[in-house]
Amino acid sequence: MKVVRIASLLTALVLLPCLGLAANPGSASAPGWETQVSSHAAVPDLIIGIDKDSQTFYMFTRKSPLEISRKLPCTTGSTAGDKMREGDMRTPEGVYFVEEKVPGKLDFALYGDHAFSLNYPNPVDRLKGKTGHGIWIHGRGKQFVSRDTRGCVALTAQDISALNGHIPFGTPVVIAKKLSWTKEPGSSEQTATQLAERVRQWASDWQNKRDRFFDYFQPEKFALTEGVSFPQFKSHKMGIFARQPWIHVMVDNVRVIQGPDYWVTTFEQYYRTQDLISAVGKRFYWQKDKDGAWRIVGGEYTEASPNIEGRYLGAKRAEVERMLKGWLEAWLAADVDKYMTYYTDDATNGRQTNAKAMRDYKQTLWVSKSPTRIAADKVEVSMHQKGLKVSFVQTYEDSAGQADKGMKTLVITPKGDSWAILSESWSKI
Repeated sequence: MKVVRIASLLTALVLLPCLGLAANPGSASAPGWETQVSSHAAVPDLIIGIDKDSQTFYMFTRKSPLEISRKLPCTTGSTAGDKMREGDMRTPEGVYFVEEKVPGKLDFALYGDHAFSLNYPNPVDRLKGKTGHGIWIHGRGKQFVSRDTRGCVALTAQDISALNGHIPFGTPVVIAKKLSWTKEPGSSEQTATQLAERVRQWASDWQNKRDRFFDYFQPEKFALTEGVSFPQFKSHKMGIFARQPWIHVMVDNVRVIQGPDYWVTTFEQYYRTQDLISAVGKRFYWQKDKDGAWRIVGGEYTEASPNIEGRYLGAKRAEVERMLKGWLEAWLAADVDKYMTYYTDDATNGRQTNAKAMRDYKQTLWVSKSPTRIAADKVEVSMHQKGLKVSFVQTYEDSAGQADKGMKTLVITPKGDSWAILSESWSKI
C-alpha cells in the first residue's frame, strides 16, 4: 500500500527503479546529516538504519533496550550528499518508510530478487523543493561495489533474500551520512516524550472539539504539503464539529523518530461519529515554528492493524465499568439526583419515555421500596450506532422483600469524557 496525504488523499507518486552506475571517487567527503538512533521510550519496535559513510545497513529491534538484529554491507548513491533533485545520483537523507514490496520480476543483476519502495519525497522533502522518486531498498545480483546506485540502497542478492518477509509495510528507515546508536535513551528522550504526548493531546482536543485543535498545525506549511488551504481544512473540520453530537478519537501505538530538522510520529487512529467509523495509521511530520513550538507540517495515511476495533472496545470497557459503578452506587443509595445524571434528557426504559418521567417514577418508588442489593454480572460491551451496547445479568433486591434477576441491556452514548444512558431494557431470567 502506498501512503497518501492526509487532507487531499492524493495517490503517492509512482515509483521507478534506480539503476547502477560506477562509484564517484571521493564522494564520502560531502557534508550531510549525522544522527544517533537511541533507545528512548517511544522508539519503534523495528527500525532500519543506513550509514552512508560506512556503507552499512542496520536492522534495530526494540527488546528493552534497542539491539542490532542485523548488520550488513550496503551500497548507496554514486554521488555523495543528500538527494535534492531527480537524477542527481544521491541517496536521500532523513526518515522514510517502507511502502510496499515492488511487484513483478526484477532485473536480477541490478535489483536481485526483491525490492522495497520508500516514500521519498516525504512531506518535508517537498517543502524543501526536493524532486525525484523511485527510491528502493533492493538486491544486487552483479558484483557488489560501494556507492554504486542512482540513489537507492542496495544489498547483496543473498542478503535481500534473507530479509524478505522481515521488512513489513511501514518499517521506518533512517538514512544518514553517519549513523550511530545507543542502548541508552539518549538526548532524544525529552523531545520524543513531548511529541508522543502532543499526539495524545491533539486527539483529545479533536475529540472534545476544542478550538486549540487547530493550533497543532503550522498553517502555511501544512497547506503546501496537503494541497488544500488551511482555512478550507479548518472550515471542513468545524462543519463536522457542528454536525456531530459526539466524536471519539483513540490513538494507539504512538512511536517517534528523529529526522534532520524534523521529527516523525507514527500511530494508529480509531475515529468514530454516529455516521462514520474510520481505522487508519497516520504519520505526522513536526517542525519547530519561530517561537520554538512543535507543529505539524505534513502527514500521511497508512494502514491500521486489523484488531484496532477490539483495542478501542477494550479502552472503552474501562470507561463503561466506571460509569456502571457510579450508576449502581447512586441507585443503591436511592440518590435520585445523582442517579439521573447518568441518563440523557430523552432517555427511555420502556415504560417512561423521558428523563423527567423516570425521575418521578424512581422518586416515588424509593420512598416505599428502597434498594438493598444491586449487582451487575457478566458485563458485555459491543458497538452500537449511538455509542455502545452494554449487557449484563442484573440482580435486584429492595426493602419490601422484592427480588428479581434478569438481563439488562443499556444503550449508552458519549457524554463529555464519560457516557450517559440513552435507553434501557430488562427481561427476566
